[in-house]
Amino acid sequence: MEPRANATAAPIERIQENLIARVERRILNRLCAAMPPWVTPDMLTFTGMFGALLVFAGYIASNFDAGWLWLSIAGYVVHWFGDSLDGSLARYRAIERPRYGYFLDHSCDGFATMLVVVGIGLSAYVELEVALVALAGYLLMSIHAFLSVRVLGELRLSYLNAGPTELRLVLIGLTLAMLIAGQENPIVWQLNGFDLFVGGVGLLLIVLFAAQTATTARRLAKEEPPVRRRDD
Repeated sequence: MEPRANATAAPIERIQENLIARVERRILNRLCAAMPPWVTPDMLTFTGMFGALLVFAGYIASNFDAGWLWLSIAGYVVHWFGDSLDGSLARYRAIERPRYGYFLDHSCDGFATMLVVVGIGLSAYVELEVALVALAGYLLMSIHAFLSVRVLGELRLSYLNAGPTELRLVLIGLTLAMLIAGQENPIVWQLNGFDLFVGGVGLLLIVLFAAQTATTARRLAKEEPPVRRRDD
């Protein structure tokens, strides 16, 4: 979710306006200072992937016993630790590998997001079709972020004052609600409250993608007006 560095040589402006960014940055800086020398950014990247696998496994196992949802909650914490700290540690030690880090980090982010959201859809609480709407919305926003790096030189890490960490907190809250409320009865059509929440988040992300695309296109149109060529 948080990339290390861009593959291009031009400087990239990192835009991070999420609610807990300052608090999280202080925590990450302290963790970087405390990391032993043998811990590498790659190790942390794969730690984050292991956390995503724990999330996935917990949701699948919740079909047999709701108590397994605690494994998913623990997985979110492990995923935050690895995913948030890998790039931070590379920058802290000044050992960034821009192209390698950018490629590996975003590749792992995509796979981890798939595991988390598909895991939710394969649990006993949310329909898979609804979860896939949320996955589509998240991936569309990821595509917008990648394109913005290329055309604007901006790496936006948050939207609507929320970033990956806030999203994890929301998902932890959703998982706790599953533990407390259990499986709910349908409210609209065959959709229960969890379906409506997850689907609503997905639709919000899709609308946000459309709005951000229109805004960026207008900005680029002003910065890059068409040029008419004179016929000789």
